[in-house]
Parts: sequence; structure tokens; C-alpha cells
Amino acid sequence: MKELAEVRELKVNRYIIIDDEPCKIMSISTSKPGKHGEAKARIEAIGIFDEQKRSIVHPVKHKVQVPMIDKRTAQVLAIMGDQVQLMDMETYQTFEMPIPEELKGQLEPGKEIQYLEALGKKKITRT
Repeated sequence: MKELAEVRELKVNRYIIIDDEPCKIMSISTSKPGKHGEAKARIEAIGIFDEQKRSIVHPVKHKVQVPMIDKRTAQVLAIMGDQVQLMDMETYQTFEMPIPEELKGQLEPGKEIQYLEALGKKKITRT
């Protein structure tokens, strides 16, 4: 799910969709309006799931897509090699995800983790 927002409403540490990838905004710099042009904003962001750096330049009145980020908790049911089986604590839905490199060895069955979901993708954020 996504919604529209004007570039001037965006803030650092919030989210934006660039190239169909939800990204976290790292910096925003705006230029003053000139004689023949309106003010523009340069947004630098890092992809949530692929961690690639992206930047865009748009007029401040331009509308961009903002993802609806869903932060949830889940319980680890089983660890199967590089995959982990999780159960959402609200919906009791079970699903499998790959274990991120930085969290390998920290996950244990029965432990609760936090994950986020955006545009149909999921990522474990903390243990």
C-alpha cells in the first residue's frame, strides 16, 4: 500500500518510494526558487530491502509516492539453515524469511523479533 505526498512534506528518517523500492530518507536539501523556476529538493535515500543509495531531484510541489510501512512483532518458531520460520504475534500467520547476515547466530526458537513489511516485502529489523 502506498499514498501520495508532496516533496515539501517529506522529512529525514521517513520513507519514500524510488524506482518501485521503499527507501529511508537520509537527507533533503532544497534550493531557492530562481527567476524562471520553482524551488527544487534533492532527496538522498537508502533502499530498505536492497540497501542501495538513490537520489532524486523534484520541485517541492511535486507529488511522490510514500509507502505504508507496517512494523510488527513475530515469534521465531524454527531455524532451518539460512531460513527462519516466524509467527506474527497479532494475526498468528506463519511465514518463512531469510536470516539477515547481521542477525545470524542471534535468533533462537521462542524469541520475539521485530520486522517491517512494505510493498509485499518483509525484513527482520531487530531481535
